[in-house]
Order: sequence, then structure tokens, then C-alpha cells
Amino acid sequence: MLLRIALFFLGLLLFLALCLLVYAFGVPRPLDTTDPSIFLEDGKTVNYCDLPKLDGSGKSADDIPKAYTPGCGLKRTPMPILADCTEPLAEGVVDMRGLWQGVGHLERIEQCGNRVVVTAYHIIHDFRLDGTLRNGARDIGAFCNNFNTAIHFDDGVMVFRLFNLFDTVTRRMNDEEMIFTFINGVETRTKRICKYPKV
Repeated sequence: MLLRIALFFLGLLLFLALCLLVYAFGVPRPLDTTDPSIFLEDGKTVNYCDLPKLDGSGKSADDIPKAYTPGCGLKRTPMPILADCTEPLAEGVVDMRGLWQGVGHLERIEQCGNRVVVTAYHIIHDFRLDGTLRNGARDIGAFCNNFNTAIHFDDGVMVFRLFNLFDTVTRRMNDEEMIFTFINGVETRTKRICKYPKV
């Protein structure tokens, strides 16, 4: 009896692992709606302390096509995706816009409405803060694999939930710092900078 139960759970685990592998490497990526103009210039030339005013005078989050990471990762820094968006932040959304640098960490955060674009580690994460996989980040992993994350704000903390099953990454403001916390609990404290560092 115990052997049957153990074999059942082993079979279930193997089935789930197989499903994950099929999703990661076999499922086609969504239709690429990225505005090609963001790749025409170098995003490292922008002053990220000069943030757009979110006064509703320009485009809304819905007016700008969702951006995806090309191929298996960015070759260079794209221009800001939400540069023309002036929709005020949605209720409960904390303003984390800017370019953030910490030890071994560099990321750009754009926001308007309930939309966020995080560009880091050669990947564009473009998503809505509604806690759904449908509007979450459809991303590329380290092995050029698919993965999907639902994102929401919880008491001022931006929470990333892999496949909407478990929390993997959080971001939160602490005075002038943005704190990035990985699944293993390691915190990276970042400071706002205006320009990408020269390599």
C-alpha cells in the first residue's frame, strides 16, 4: 500500500516536471507587440532622474503596446518603453520609477497607471499590477525558457509570484532606497542613479 502511494506521488511529480518542461521549451511565445523604435537608440543615453510627469496629459498605459524581450535576451539597453505615458499611478501603487543600482544589481523601473516595465539582466519585464498571469510578465529565463509571473502590490510591496503559485521576488521603497529581495531572502539595497554606469 505504501509503495503504491509512493509510486503515485512519484508519477505525479514526473508528470508535473514534464508539463513544466513542455511549457518552458515547447510552448510558442506570444505575438511580439514590442514597438521596434525602442531599439533604434541607446537607452543608456537617457537621464533617468528626469522622469515624466504623470499628469494625464499624454498617452495612457493602454496606448502603448506591451514589450517583450527579443530572442533570448537584450543585446543593448532599449529606450524607455513608457516614456510617452503620463497616466497617473493607480490607487495603491507606489512610485518606484527610476534607475536603481546596488551591489551586483542594476535595473530600470518605468510606471504609469497600473503598468510597470522593469528592464534588468538583459530582460524586459512588462506587466500590469493586477495579480493575474494573463497580464503578468511573460519572460525569458536563463536557458531561453518561457516563464510567467503574476505581480501585485501588497501593502506597498511589489510582489512577483512565479506561475501565480509562490512569491519569488519583491521590491519595496525604504526612504530613498529601493530594496530588491530574492526568493532566498537575500536583500539588495539600491540607490537611485541618473545614468547607466560607463563600463
